Amino acid sequence: MPSRPASDDPRLGDLSEGDILRAILARTVPASHAVIGPGDDAAVIAAPSGSVVATTDTLVHGPDFRLAWSSGYDLGWKAAAVNLADVAAMGARPTALLVALAVPRDLRLSFVEQLADGFREACGALAPGCAVVGGDLTVSDVLTVAVTALGDLEGRSAVTRAGARAGDAVAIAGELGDAARGLAVLFGRFRDGETPVPVDPTRLGSGERSALVAQLRPSPPIGLGPVAATAGATAMMDVSDGLALDARRLAAASDATIALDGAALGDDPERALAGGEDHALLATFPSGVLPPGFRRIGEVRPRAEDDLLLDGRPVDVSGWDPYRDWDSAAG
Repeated sequence: MPSRPASDDPRLGDLSEGDILRAILARTVPASHAVIGPGDDAAVIAAPSGSVVATTDTLVHGPDFRLAWSSGYDLGWKAAAVNLADVAAMGARPTALLVALAVPRDLRLSFVEQLADGFREACGALAPGCAVVGGDLTVSDVLTVAVTALGDLEGRSAVTRAGARAGDAVAIAGELGDAARGLAVLFGRFRDGETPVPVDPTRLGSGERSALVAQLRPSPPIGLGPVAATAGATAMMDVSDGLALDARRLAAASDATIALDGAALGDDPERALAGGEDHALLATFPSGVLPPGFRRIGEVRPRAEDDLLLDGRPVDVSGWDPYRDWDSAAG
């Protein structure tokens, strides 16, 4: 939908809750699993398999995003994508999103409309049939977007982090390190002292532009979650905090050691290991042919003293930590 013209872009504090909700709902589409959609006290979502996968994630201005760098559309897209990835990592197909917004009074209506557009188009591109089916709206000095995502297992068992077995192949779907590079571009190129400044596209090369898209508007391989489950994945998770940290989590849950092949991690293995927010799918499969979209990056070994190895050596890279990494990047 087109953005609201500047001449007709009121502050949210000048509108009623009903006005804002009507503007948001006008930009949503029906979810294919919705029995009752937005507008009632609660939505009703069909769960044909009898099981519902549920996850939630919160994006807060400051530690999770900066308005100088993210448009409303970017923020809506990212908030959808990170939650869809968690559903996919369980082997489920996303069916619905619930969105709670805490918004400052000075925020413009056009920003919220762009936010709704980002949610709608991310769902359409990454998880067709999934859509926003309800949520909540309140006032806050700090812009906060809290999303709950639901998914259907379609008769399959959920794929957890705990099933990897010695001899399994370790595989990845999606890219590693691009979002971290995008974050480095933002902090390195678009600040005035400690204050973020808007991105100037004329200052970016093509590689930097694609890295910024990976950071601000990620496109995880959502459809490959069910593909992996059908292909017999023994364990799977969303790589949100960097491959090193998340592979260790999978190893701990499975009581195993993950041995990675550095040559399979691209030109910059350290960035692939440490960078967060890629939202690739990390999965393990019994030895054999991997499903389309996944590439082998290592193997599962019996539990040893070190739970994560790179080319046979212990890995000392940690991963993304929202309690320290924004501050360290800013410094």
